[in-house]
Amino acid sequence: MTNKQFSFIVTSSLGGESLARTGIIHTPHGDIKTPAFIVVGTKAAVKAMVPEQVKAVHAQAVLANAYHLYLQPGHKLIENAGGLAKFMNWNGPTFTDSGGFQVLSLGSGYKKVLDMNGVMNANDAIAPEKTRRAFVDNDGVNFKSHLDGSMHRFTPEHSMQVQYSIGADIIFAFDELTSLHDSYEYQKQSLNERTHPWARRSLDEIKRLRKLDETKPYQALFGVLQGANFQDLREYTAEFMSELPFDGYGIGGALEKSRLGEIIRWVNQILPADKPKHLLGISEPDDIFVAIEQGIDTFDCVSPTRVARNGAAYTYNGRVNIKSAKYQQDFTPVVQSCECYTCQNYTKAYIQHLLRAKESLAGTLLSIHNEHFIIKLVDDIRNSINDGSFYELKKAWLARYYHRT
Repeated sequence: MTNKQFSFIVTSSLGGESLARTGIIHTPHGDIKTPAFIVVGTKAAVKAMVPEQVKAVHAQAVLANAYHLYLQPGHKLIENAGGLAKFMNWNGPTFTDSGGFQVLSLGSGYKKVLDMNGVMNANDAIAPEKTRRAFVDNDGVNFKSHLDGSMHRFTPEHSMQVQYSIGADIIFAFDELTSLHDSYEYQKQSLNERTHPWARRSLDEIKRLRKLDETKPYQALFGVLQGANFQDLREYTAEFMSELPFDGYGIGGALEKSRLGEIIRWVNQILPADKPKHLLGISEPDDIFVAIEQGIDTFDCVSPTRVARNGAAYTYNGRVNIKSAKYQQDFTPVVQSCECYTCQNYTKAYIQHLLRAKESLAGTLLSIHNEHFIIKLVDDIRNSINDGSFYELKKAWLARYYHRT
């Protein structure tokens, strides 16, 4: 990459059969040491945390949602405020997704419980069109706002315009996110008639927008790969995206947890090695190890703060529910050896009291711990790649977390 404001260098590789590597993504708002967990702040806010707390857990970057920010407060308002980072008082790199996730979550997956196996309730898995809030055609998507019911049109061009105004350092091409319950024929049609043409249109539009103000900080555009569990479709889209001048790639779409590693490997063996790869929506420890081992550089997920608000905390012995009665008089930290603010100052008994009293502080304290925990895990993995101890760390860490013998 030649742009002076955005670059990626690989600093070390694990070698052997593994695609794991460390690197540095340079952006206008700072560097990201990879592999890195990107904290999610959907509406320009990490749930229950202020930016100073996000920085204190050693987060390197924040990802926001372009669709939600378009609806509220509006992308032009954020542009007038000086861009996403300044608007939310975040001193560091930012990402925005394209609105592609809402194509599924408000469309064929509307009111379904989405997971890495498609949906939990497999019966009637595809939402009937009359119940949806997203309606796809080959040119774009019509969205019905969850805020007031108003209709909004997203095309690749509009998504780029919204993300350009929001001003994140790394943005994503508009795509159609499909589900595991869509047929092979639909997945292939989606690539050929929507995701691939939309990728070209996204590139053309961001190129046009960059010329409007060449003093504006450079926004790197990542292409998004779909194709579900089908090897031929994943390799086909990887070949297609490799030929386009993207700054990096987002690996997304429906995929089974048990096949995560092989699917990532299919595409990363084809995509250019000198460009960063982002995995959308991953934060469970076993998935993190698998993804990094197969060459993922960055990834994001809402899970650390979501499970925190429901009373769950990550520990080295697995996830625990602090609401459990056994913690009522437990005056020890969530994790004895943890250096996060929560564990240094509060006990499980106090956090349980907050949860039972429905005090919002419970979500804040557990979010601080969970984000710190996942970020530290990824930092430890990065260090293990550098010193060659990755496989030892993986074996010991996962055995303890999942109670494997």
